[in-house]
Amino acid sequence: MDEHRVQYLKDLGITAWVRREWTYTSLATGATGTPSMDVNGSRESGIAVMGWPELEQAVTGCTACGLRAGCARTVFGVGARQAEWMVIGEAPGADEDKQGEPFVGRAGQLLNSMLAAIGLKREQVYIANILKCRPPGNRDPKPEEAELCRPFLQRQIALIRPKLILAVGRIAAQNLLNTDTPIGHLRGRVHQLGNIPVVVTYHPAYLLRSPGEKRKAWTDLQLALRILNGGNG
Repeated sequence: MDEHRVQYLKDLGITAWVRREWTYTSLATGATGTPSMDVNGSRESGIAVMGWPELEQAVTGCTACGLRAGCARTVFGVGARQAEWMVIGEAPGADEDKQGEPFVGRAGQLLNSMLAAIGLKREQVYIANILKCRPPGNRDPKPEEAELCRPFLQRQIALIRPKLILAVGRIAAQNLLNTDTPIGHLRGRVHQLGNIPVVVTYHPAYLLRSPGEKRKAWTDLQLALRILNGGNG
């Protein structure tokens, strides 16, 4: 085990050792098309056929939930668009709003360390949020906001076709899985979003406040890695 990985594990609070019903109708659709609404004016149907450039433009110009007026920048997502892993968080914070990129600042640094601890670089995964705009005061997303933003994330998932989704934090997990089950009960098992396995873990911001929970997050990452490598969890 190299010294960099040892440091990443330390960031997670781990002693280094040698390892011996969000239901989508278009998750299986990766086709691109014209970014126009259908004859009935369906917003969801229009988004569901967009390619990457049109989708990003639509997010930038979206005013459906009203949050766009109060944020500096939309936070579309970042990373490899053919990634096997997709990491989904809740909503942009102040740093993300300024930079237009999800998971920056201290929480982003810890997420990078979490990924690196299992041998992944940030650039190898795709990172997005339930919401593309920052809620005022970093409050939790409202259900209606998440619902209006859902088609954008749905299309990102359909275009990427990840082999696994890591849901980071309570808000992300509950929205993706359409449940109000506490995160403590969602962890430790594999869920499904369409045919994509979903593993739930704690948000890095929570881990910064509660470093004693980092070991549990490490267990979640190991579960995700086993699933991706063909294990049964």
